[in-house]
Amino acid sequence: MRLLLSKRKIFSKIFLLFFVVALMGWLLDLLFPALFATSLLLLGWNYRHIFILDKWLWRDKKLTPPAGDGSWQQVFDGIYYRQRKARKKNKELRGLIRRFRDGAEALPDAIVVLNNDWTIIWCNKLAQQLVGLRWPQDERQRIDNLIRNPEFQTYIQQKQFDQPLELSSPVNEDLVLEYRMLQYGDDQHLLIVRDITQLKLLEQVRKDFVANVSHELRTPLTVLQGYLEVMDADNLPNAGIWQKAHTVMLEQTKRMDALVQQLLTLSRIEAAAKVQFEEHIDVPAMLAMLEQESQTLNRDKQHQISFSVDPDLVVSGIREELRSAFSNLITNAIKYTPNGGQIQVSWLRQHQKAIFSVSDNGEGIAPQHVKRLTERFYRVDQARARATGGTGLGLAIVKHVLQRHNSKLMIFSEPKKGSSFSFSLPAESQPKRKAIQAR
Repeated sequence: MRLLLSKRKIFSKIFLLFFVVALMGWLLDLLFPALFATSLLLLGWNYRHIFILDKWLWRDKKLTPPAGDGSWQQVFDGIYYRQRKARKKNKELRGLIRRFRDGAEALPDAIVVLNNDWTIIWCNKLAQQLVGLRWPQDERQRIDNLIRNPEFQTYIQQKQFDQPLELSSPVNEDLVLEYRMLQYGDDQHLLIVRDITQLKLLEQVRKDFVANVSHELRTPLTVLQGYLEVMDADNLPNAGIWQKAHTVMLEQTKRMDALVQQLLTLSRIEAAAKVQFEEHIDVPAMLAMLEQESQTLNRDKQHQISFSVDPDLVVSGIREELRSAFSNLITNAIKYTPNGGQIQVSWLRQHQKAIFSVSDNGEGIAPQHVKRLTERFYRVDQARARATGGTGLGLAIVKHVLQRHNSKLMIFSEPKKGSSFSFSLPAESQPKRKAIQAR
């Protein structure tokens, strides 16, 4: 238990001291000199401890209190106790601040803490990356002086924060950011900045998908409606016109059926859960069948198609899905390569990987189109795609099939020189190939 200084004890000690000195001075007939000397000594004693206290507080690096006499020792101990208590409290506060900042750094959003005058108190690293803030250089700077966008400044001035604000990033115009302001405490605000670029892209893809599906279905339906409107049960067209109308309507019906079937295939692949592939697929036998089918598709095109297949190379996976991926890539090469082209299809081992590749010497694809080829309904040349009967879903199906098989479609293309589409799968061992042949 800490002893407190007692005013009564201190005054009692001082009174007793001066009483004894006064008594001795009176006996020696030196009363006033004795009292004066005692006062000076007492004043010097106190000033000595004041200097010790000043040295300890401002110049001495020791944390422990200095040694003192009498009541001064209690003063030193009391200051030391308060300092230790303050250091403990500061340590706890630093820990809380560190945990808050660590938590804010772990958030997937940019965080900026602002005063009511819009000056920056603190920001996390993501705010520096997305908005271009610098910490700690921008501390106490106004946020609207650093994000110099008229829409953002109006948003700040109006103080209507019910709805978020969407703007391009001041660091990268390709990024779309969502700014949301929240009240934080009594006199602070919390600015949360979120990168919504992918959401915007997905929204645009959804809009394009709906528009493209509507367009792809509307075109053949318009053709069918046009022929049906001019036909009358009492006045059928002659055989020549009817034969032409029948052929066109049948083609458009097949086109709609192909579109619906590919949409269903794509939807089924996307919705399917990931599974462990236990079925071993005889890819060489599958490619032999696809080679025969490709010759039928190639009758009008007259391409030179060569297949280079390792007869012992098998993989694990889902048979129908992989067949769809192989077939789509081969069919696309036949359809989009100009007549009389050269197409090479290969299925070869490379270390522990099985590499499938389809290459052609066609017109090639410009770099700006390559990264979007696997989007649904995306076409480099709309007119040519319709002429070949393509639905724009083939490469999207290939992409999702390969994702299910932990692979990725690689596209290399150069305008006027041709294109190459390839992917890799884990190759199975030779005994498994023999087991498949024995079935």
